[in-house]
Amino acid sequence: MRQLLSFLALMADILSFAVFLRAIISWFPISPNNSFVVVLVQVTEPIIAPLRRVVPLLGMMDITPLVAMVALQIIASWLRAI
Repeated sequence: MRQLLSFLALMADILSFAVFLRAIISWFPISPNNSFVVVLVQVTEPIIAPLRRVVPLLGMMDITPLVAMVALQIIASWLRAI
């Protein structure tokens, strides 16, 4: 059971990093057809899309990736503490 929780915590960390990369990449003029960007969007969209319906914009800033990263880090910490 401990190994499963550690694995899930690791997956949450990796997903959090993927969300961070997606946010950073969005600042640069990279083609949306780039294979790395396509994979990154496919991996992170299931986390970010539902949050976008709940998290309001701050002016013109979308803070959804930040909320997703914090939530994933809380989940990872919780899984490690069990």
